[in-house]
Amino acid sequence: MKPIYKIALFFVFFMALAGIFTGLYLFNLQHKDLKNVKPDFVITAVVLQKEFESDEATANSRYVKKILEVSGTIETVKTGEDKSTNVALKTGSVLGSVICTFQSDPETSKLRVGDSIAIRGECSGYLTDVLLNNCSVIEKK
Repeated sequence: MKPIYKIALFFVFFMALAGIFTGLYLFNLQHKDLKNVKPDFVITAVVLQKEFESDEATANSRYVKKILEVSGTIETVKTGEDKSTNVALKTGSVLGSVICTFQSDPETSKLRVGDSIAIRGECSGYLTDVLLNNCSVIEKK
């Protein structure tokens, strides 16, 4: 076998092996528990929604991929397709609300519409609703 074929075969084998290990790592990756993480910002749902509505670019640069602790009143509680729980916080806006997605938090079964709550999550952006992922209940008032 020519040396160039050996090198090419070794390269393909190495890339396949790296792909398998990367896939296994990502498959087994656990969600970060944000309950004990210090938030980058503490803000109300009303103020957060208004900031995104008034200047989305500035709000994106300030909040996206940051840990936020958002307080507000629960508007809806829904179960998603992947057994996640989605909680919408009232913002007083007709355009949207703050949607908080919980992966596995036993506290979500106790949440009711109208409850005052503080939630910590990672902001992932704005699509008429402000989206928070990997959320944890910090305080139910």
